Amino acid sequence: MTPTREQIDDYVVRHTTPLPQHLTDLVTFTRENMERAMMLSGPVEGTLLQFLVWATGARRILEAGCFTGFSAQMMAAALPDDGTVITCEIDPDTAAIAQKHFDRGPNGHKIDLRIGPAIDTMRSLEGPFDLVFIDADKKPYADYYERAMELITDRGLIVVDNVLWGGSVIDPQSESARTMADFNAHVANDPRVTQVMLTVRDGVMLIRKV
Repeated sequence: MTPTREQIDDYVVRHTTPLPQHLTDLVTFTRENMERAMMLSGPVEGTLLQFLVWATGARRILEAGCFTGFSAQMMAAALPDDGTVITCEIDPDTAAIAQKHFDRGPNGHKIDLRIGPAIDTMRSLEGPFDLVFIDADKKPYADYYERAMELITDRGLIVVDNVLWGGSVIDPQSESARTMADFNAHVANDPRVTQVMLTVRDGVMLIRKV
């Protein structure tokens, strides 16, 4: 028997540490009420982010793309009590939903939500950051990446979501697929970094300076 991708994904979720109740509630709310619920990072990628925060000893994190705040809360949980996640959300209504759930959770005091285009917020900030997670509008991905390179520490980590774009980057036919394929090539050809692409969810790339 050859398992399907859905069966593998289900098995992986069942063997990943379960989410706390407040984040289970957030996942349920997002899936039942948000039009773009597929943007939710999900328990496996969220737990991977949490492991990366813990493993790097990060204290200051920048997130481009907040949505309903699931990934920000996952990362914040692995920060020390005086750590900070600055997260960017362009839509005020979505930001209000995220903030409501931050206020309900045990780590909301570690999260600083900024409203507006992520690239504008990134340009207004000063480093250093220990980890930058990029999961916002895809067209400016190269801009997010270049600014992240300016903001991270020498041992900082850049984490980029959706680098597989449903597998369409292999033979990109749509504009969005070409955008992601071009971004992947941009990173792969950058002599300043070393990177690895993981097949977690819709593709996650980990990048660090050489």
